[in-house]
Amino acid sequence: MMNQRASAIALVLLLIAVALVAVGVGVGSTGFESILHAVDDPVAWQIVWDIRLPRTLGAWVAGALLGLAGAVAQGLFRNPLADPYLLGSASGASLGVALSLVLFGVSPFATQWLMRLGLTAGAFVGAVAGVVLTLLLAKGVQHTLRLLLAGVIVGVVLGAAKELIMLARPDFLQSMQSFMLGSTGYVGWSAFNIMLLTWLLCMGAAWLLSPVLDGLALGEATAASLGLPLARLRRALVAVLALATGAAVAQTGLVAFVGLAAPHLVRSVVKTSHGRLIGLSSLAGGVLLMAADILARWVIAPQELPVGVLTALLGGGYLLWLMHQRGLSRGVM
Repeated sequence: MMNQRASAIALVLLLIAVALVAVGVGVGSTGFESILHAVDDPVAWQIVWDIRLPRTLGAWVAGALLGLAGAVAQGLFRNPLADPYLLGSASGASLGVALSLVLFGVSPFATQWLMRLGLTAGAFVGAVAGVVLTLLLAKGVQHTLRLLLAGVIVGVVLGAAKELIMLARPDFLQSMQSFMLGSTGYVGWSAFNIMLLTWLLCMGAAWLLSPVLDGLALGEATAASLGLPLARLRRALVAVLALATGAAVAQTGLVAFVGLAAPHLVRSVVKTSHGRLIGLSSLAGGVLLMAADILARWVIAPQELPVGVLTALLGGGYLLWLMHQRGLSRGVM
């Protein structure tokens, strides 16, 4: 029964995603006219094919990466409030972008595409470096509480380093703000392809490792009694978490709440194993970010809202509602 319900939810999420893609290619400064004239107008075709379609699909796959990472993080730490940025990846990515802005900003060879490539690489390397630093500080992955505390410490320290760089170079504040607020406006076909390949790799690895999360959900002692090599498998899960988060952050900046809210949405409608939970959370994350991207382009068109602001408002509102509902069910509120 649960398997049928999970399959039905997956089908619904895929149908919603297809519908949103159809809407997404028509939302922009020129409206749906670009679709109507795409066949006979090369400019309209370029707008639809080279700008709107990769951006819309890129928003989906970035959200799918964050939803996947959120489900892995919550299962790994056995904490429903865990999110993909918990291990210092967000602060590391921010520092990487700040350093890239300084380096490419003073280079006479910093063309637009080269600068974008440098920012993407800086964000990815910074995100992975933040996670690695957290692991070194926590002395491995054996102790969950130590790992969480190390992630908080690394986040504070790397965040402070980023702020110092911005104070020294205030001319980059606007560019940095775009990254911090999250944006899908720079996603093209190359970025989409990179994120899609990363998502396929991470999804396969997470599915293979999902029995470990099922074991951990029963408790540390129970998981160990099953004969699972917990230390090695935890490192593999952290690697999946870091890779998925780093790939999404590198292309779209810091998009808040998608990785936190997507697993909550799935668990609110179905109780299932982590294998299916990860897949459904990934689909839900893709739908959430794609819907937020379309709203960001439509609300104040022809201008755009930062997509991270919308996800924070929508995700934060959902979590507040969830807390209220749980409080009512327990007679607290």
